[in-house]
Amino acid sequence: MSSTISERVELAKLCSSRNWSKAIRILDSLLSQSCVIQDLCNRAFCYSHLELHKHVIKDCDKALQLDPTLLRAYILKGRSFSALGKKEEALSVWEKGYEHAIRQYSDLKELLELEELLTNAKQSSAIAHDSQVSSAPTRQLSESRDHMCSSSNETCEDDNQLTDASASHSDSSCRSKEPIKSSDISEISNDPSDLADRVKSSSSESDAIHDIPLTVSDDAESCEQFRDKSELHNEPSVICSKSCDKPDLRQESIADARRKKKFSVATFSKMNLPKTSSISLDFRLSRGIAKVNEGKYAHAVSIFDQILKDDPTYPEALIGRGTAYAFKRELHSAIADFTKAIQSNPSAVEAWKRRGQARAALGESVEAIEDLTKALDYEPNSAEILHERGIVNFKFKDFEAAVEDLSSCVKLDKNNSSAYTYLGLALSSIGEYKRAEEAHMKAIQLDQNFFEAWTHLAQLYQDLGKPIKALECLQQSIEIDGKFAKAYHLRGLLRHGMGEHRKAITDLSTVLSIDNSNIESLYLRASCYHAIGEYVQAVKDYDAALELELDSMEKFVLQCLAFYQKEIALYTASRINNEFCWFDIDGDIDPLFKEYWCKRMHPKNVCERVFRQPPLRDSLRKGKLRKVDFAVTKNKAVLLQAADCIGKRIQYDCPGFLPNKRQHRMAGLAAIEIAQKVSKMWRSLQSEWKYSLKGIPRNSKKVRRKEKVIANNAPSQNRGGACCSTSSASETSPSYGMTEDRPTNRALMTWYDVYSLAVRWRQISEPCDPVVWVNKLSEEFNSGFGSHTPIILGQAKVVRYFPNYQRAFDVAKTVMKEKMYVHNRADGIIDLSKKGKLQDIVDAESCLDLYRVVGEDFWLATWCYSTAFEGKQLEGTRITLLKSVEHGLDFAIRTPCTPSRWDEFSAEMTLAWEAICNAYCGETYGSTDFSMLENVRNAILRMTYY
Repeated sequence: MSSTISERVELAKLCSSRNWSKAIRILDSLLSQSCVIQDLCNRAFCYSHLELHKHVIKDCDKALQLDPTLLRAYILKGRSFSALGKKEEALSVWEKGYEHAIRQYSDLKELLELEELLTNAKQSSAIAHDSQVSSAPTRQLSESRDHMCSSSNETCEDDNQLTDASASHSDSSCRSKEPIKSSDISEISNDPSDLADRVKSSSSESDAIHDIPLTVSDDAESCEQFRDKSELHNEPSVICSKSCDKPDLRQESIADARRKKKFSVATFSKMNLPKTSSISLDFRLSRGIAKVNEGKYAHAVSIFDQILKDDPTYPEALIGRGTAYAFKRELHSAIADFTKAIQSNPSAVEAWKRRGQARAALGESVEAIEDLTKALDYEPNSAEILHERGIVNFKFKDFEAAVEDLSSCVKLDKNNSSAYTYLGLALSSIGEYKRAEEAHMKAIQLDQNFFEAWTHLAQLYQDLGKPIKALECLQQSIEIDGKFAKAYHLRGLLRHGMGEHRKAITDLSTVLSIDNSNIESLYLRASCYHAIGEYVQAVKDYDAALELELDSMEKFVLQCLAFYQKEIALYTASRINNEFCWFDIDGDIDPLFKEYWCKRMHPKNVCERVFRQPPLRDSLRKGKLRKVDFAVTKNKAVLLQAADCIGKRIQYDCPGFLPNKRQHRMAGLAAIEIAQKVSKMWRSLQSEWKYSLKGIPRNSKKVRRKEKVIANNAPSQNRGGACCSTSSASETSPSYGMTEDRPTNRALMTWYDVYSLAVRWRQISEPCDPVVWVNKLSEEFNSGFGSHTPIILGQAKVVRYFPNYQRAFDVAKTVMKEKMYVHNRADGIIDLSKKGKLQDIVDAESCLDLYRVVGEDFWLATWCYSTAFEGKQLEGTRITLLKSVEHGLDFAIRTPCTPSRWDEFSAEMTLAWEAICNAYCGETYGSTDFSMLENVRNAILRMTYY
C-alpha cells in the first residue's frame, strides 16, 4: 500500500513537471497491479501529450469497456481521432459521449466541454461541405480554414502526439475481466485524481502528426501477397496540421482557450515557459519521431543518438532508433536496440512487438512468434498485436494459427479491413473458400478503395477457376489505382491462363512500363510472344530477363527458365515454315538439355556440353521467318470450329482449372489429326481383314499412302550434337503381347505414334510447359522421373487436387491394412503387423493419425493386374506422406517412371492398342451404333487406364 502511495506521489510530480514518458511508466506499473479506470484515462492523457494517438484511443476503449458512461474517455478519444484527421469518427465519438452526458450530467464541466466540441465539429463539417461546391483554389483555402478551426477546438489537454514509432513504453494489459465500479476506486488508499485537471492549465499543444504505420498490420499498408515477403512495412505519407503564422494570446478562461489556436511543441521556445529537462527530452523525442515520419531516418537516428548519449538505456529513444533502423533495412541494428529497450523495461510491449516484426523480416519465424506472443502476454486483448502475429503466422505458412489470430483480431476490431483480407488469404489456404470470399468481401465493404483486397479476391476467384469474377475484381483494383503493377500482372497471368496471349501481352507491357525490372512479367511476356510466333520479341524479352540483377532464388529460377525457353524459341523459329511433322523436340533436342529444362537446373553444364540453337538472324536470313498468312478461309473456319467444339471436352469441371481457349483448340486439332491418321490406318486394316476372309493376299495390291513414317524421311536436322536421339517412335516401341499372325501393316502406327501426335500439339500450345517423353531423357532416366500430384502441402489444401483427398486417403488405409507394411524414405520396409498398428490404421481419421502410426515419412504403392502377362501384378501409383518443412504434412500421389516400369506398361499399352484395332476393324467397322461399339469403348478405356 505504501509503495502505491509513493508511486502516486511521484506520478503527480512527474505530471506537474510535464515528464510524460516517466509518468506513463508509473501508470504502467499501477495498471499491472490493478486495472483502475481513472488510471487508464490518466495514461491516455499522458499519451496525448506525446502525440501517441493510437495509444490514447486504445486506453480510452479499455476504459469505456469497463464504464461506457465515462465522459473523459469520450473527450480524449474524440480529440485523438480529430488529430489523426478522422473528423467523422471524432464527431461520432463525441455524439455518443454527449448522449451519455445529457442522461447523467453528473459532471457539468465535461458536459459543457462535450457540447462545445460537438458544436465546433459540426460547424467544421458544414464548412467542409460548403467548400466542395467551390473552385479548386477556394476548396483548398476552405480546407485549410476548416483544419485550423478544428484544431482550435482542442483544449490544451490534447497535447504533443508522437507516433507509434516512439512507443517504447508498456501497454500493460488490464487483466481484470470484471468491470470496476466507481465505488471500488474510492476504496484505494490514495484515490487517483484526474491528472488532466491537475496539469491542464500549464500544458501546451503541438502539431498533430499522424501515427506512422510501423507495423505490417496498419490499414494503410499493402498486404503480404503483393509485396516482398521480407519487407517489414510500407512507408506512409505523413500529414501534419499546420499552425498559422500569427500567434494568438491565451485568455484566462478555459472556454476562451478552446477557441484559440493551439501551440506546437516548436513554440515552447517562444513562450515564457520553464525549460525543464523533461520538456527538452520529450521535445527531442518528438522531433526524432517526426523525422521518422518524414522518411529522414539518418537524421532521426542522430537525434536518438543524442538522447541515448545522456541516457543509454532510455527505452523510448531505443525503440525510436530501432524503428528508424528497421526502415533503413538495418534489421540487426534494429533488433539490438529493441533488445536493449526490453532489458531496460521488460514490460515494453512496443519493443517486443517491433522486435518480432524485425525478426519476421529476417525470416526468423520461431523467434518472431515468441516476441509477439510475449507482447500478447502483457496485452492479451490487443487487436493490433493479434493482427501482427496473424500476418507472421500466415507468412510462415502456419495457416491454422493465422486464422485463429486474425479471427480474434476482427472480433476485437470489427473495422480492421487489413485483418479481414489476411484472414481471407489464410482461409483460402486451408480450403475454406466460402469463408475466405466472405472475409475479402467484408474488407471491401469496410473500404471500397482497398485495392489490395480487390486483388486478393481476384486471386481467390482465379484459384477457383472463376475467370469472369476475377477479371471484374482486377478491373476494380485498377480503377482505384491505375499504377498498381501487381493488378496488371495478375490480369496478364489470368489472361495467359485463359489462352488470351495477346491481351496478356498488353497487361504485362503496362507492368513493365511501371517497373522494367519485373522479371516475372518480362518472362511471362516473352512466353506469350513465343506462343503466338513473334520470336523476335520473345528472344528480346528472354535476353532482357537473363541480364537482370536478381535478389531471390525464385527469380533466379525464372532466369534459368528464360535460358531454356529462348533455346526452344530459336529451335521453333528454325522450323516454323516446315511441315508440322518436322517439329520434333523429343527427337531433335539433346536429352541432357531436356532433363535440365524439366528440373529447372542451372544451365552451366548444358552450355558446356550441348550445341546451341542457331541464332535468330540465321533464320531471318534464310527466310524461315517469313510472315505467316493468318487469313481464315471457309475451310479453315470449319476446321477451327470443329476443333474448338471437340477441345472443350478436355476441360475439367472442378475448382482450380481455368478454361483455356488456346489449349481447347490445340486439343481439338490434335484429336482431329489423330482421327485422320488412325482412320486411314484402320481403313487399310479393314481392307486386309476383308481380303483375308476371301483368301487373297492383301500385300499383292499396292497400298496407297500419301504420308510416310517420319523415320523413313530424310535425317532430322538435329543441332543437338552426336548424343541426341533421332530415332523414330516405332524404333523404341516394344511389341510385347502381339501375336505372330497379325498383319504386318499394323505396325505402321503404334500406340506411341498415336500419343506422340497429341504430345506435339501440347508442346506447341504452351511453350512455357516442358512436355517431353520421359524415355528420351538422359541416362538419368534410370534413377526415375515421374509426375507429382500434391493434395495437401503442410496445412494448405491444393485447390485442384484436394477433391481427391478422401479417395486417396481411403486407398492408402486399404493398402496398408492388406499389405501390412509401407516403405520409408530409403525404400526400406516398415512392418505394421505388430502392436495393434493395423487397428490404429483402421481407426485413423486424418493423415496425422496415419503418420503417428508409422512414426516417420513413408510411401506405399497401389497395384493393378497385367493383361499382357496373365497373373502378373504391376505397381500402380505411389501415395506418399511426408513431414512438411514448415507445418503439417505433405500428402501426395506420385507416379515414378523407371526403365523397368516403362517396359512393363509399354507392353500393356501395345496390347491395349492391338485390342482397339481388332475390335473396330472387324465386323463393327464403320458402325455408329453404340451397342455394337461396346467392345471398342472398353478397349479405349483400358488403354487410357494403363
